[in-house]
Amino acid sequence: MSEHFADTGFVPLKIAILTVSDSRGEAEDTSGHLLKERAEAAGHQVVAKAILPDDIYRLRAIFSQWIADSSVQVVISTGGTGLTGRDSTPEAVAPLCDKLIDGFGEVFRQVSFAEIGTSTIQSRALGGLANGTLIFCLPGSTGACRTAWDQILAAQLDHRTRPCNFVQLLPRFHES
Repeated sequence: MSEHFADTGFVPLKIAILTVSDSRGEAEDTSGHLLKERAEAAGHQVVAKAILPDDIYRLRAIFSQWIADSSVQVVISTGGTGLTGRDSTPEAVAPLCDKLIDGFGEVFRQVSFAEIGTSTIQSRALGGLANGTLIFCLPGSTGACRTAWDQILAAQLDHRTRPCNFVQLLPRFHES
């Protein structure tokens, strides 16, 4: 483990949250609110929150802005991961990633299966790494966001999780 996290206390991360929706405003953004509440309750700092329509170029612009911002360590988006014509979050994000975290989508669908059965195959949940920033693209439903946070992200964004987690890797993401 890195000496940056040698103690056993919690290491708060700086998180940006994006809701991708053509129809939701701040008042209707239950998924974005859930992610913000869960992140802050865990001890993380939400440094940015936005809602954008499902437009591939606007999505790439905000993801790129947050990826380039050294104060953002994690970006979590909700929405736009389905199969309909307007769902374009994976297409917006994947080209920006230096590495995809295939296991995130695989594990998300595995844990979702227990809740929604085979409907989970319609999710294109995605994880990636870009410029040292962790990115997680979740489905738009509040239930899916709860599942992703409670069963995957809460542990992987906590450096006390053993045997390994994303936080302990953060200092090494910029190594050549």
